[in-house]
Formats: sequence, C-alpha cells, structure tokens
Amino acid sequence: MFYARIGKDILEIQPADNSTAQAFMNLLAKGDVSVAMRDYGGFEKVGALGTTLPTNDEPITTESGDVILYQGNQITIYYAANTWRFTRLGKIQGVSESELKKILGKGGITAVFSLK
Repeated sequence: MFYARIGKDILEIQPADNSTAQAFMNLLAKGDVSVAMRDYGGFEKVGALGTTLPTNDEPITTESGDVILYQGNQITIYYAANTWRFTRLGKIQGVSESELKKILGKGGITAVFSLK
C-alpha cells in the first residue's frame, strides 16, 4: 500500500500490478513526494510529479478513486470518469465518490504521497 495525505485526511491506495507502480513505490521508499494539484476537466486533480516514471499506457476509463500517471510526469486523482490512454498507479480504498470529492474540495490542494 501507499498513501496520500490531503489536509487531515489520509487515503489508502492499493498499487497497480505494473512496473510503473513499482517504480513509484521505489521513489516513495526514498522519501515522501509532495504534489501541488489543481482541478482539471471537472473529473480529476492533477499535478506535476517532479520526475518522470516509465509508462505502461493502456486505454482506460477511469473511476472515482483511480490514481493515474499521465504523460510520465504528472499524477492524477480521479473523482469521476474519463477515457484515455493512461498508466494506472493505484486505486484509493474505502472511500466513496462523494467522500473523495469532499476530501479533494475545489481549487488547489497539496497531496503528500508516502509509504506510511
């Protein structure tokens, strides 16, 4: 598992079974990664990862709670559906779509990704 801390909320994320998710976990093993995220398209929060990871892009229709790598260097948290070629990093566990929208709020946030 890895985690995203947004304000006082901590989201538990089940990693995807691919080399990109493993590379992300390896990055987190070196320390937390803080990402400034903003709303985009009315279905996601997106922010620059600060590094580039290998991609495993495939056609995906996202669902609320999907954590996706976009263009190899941006991380997104989806709170609604979108279809595109993405690389799945993981899936947020135990949070409904309405709860996730409340946690993410409107406007900019900082998500701190970690292994603990």
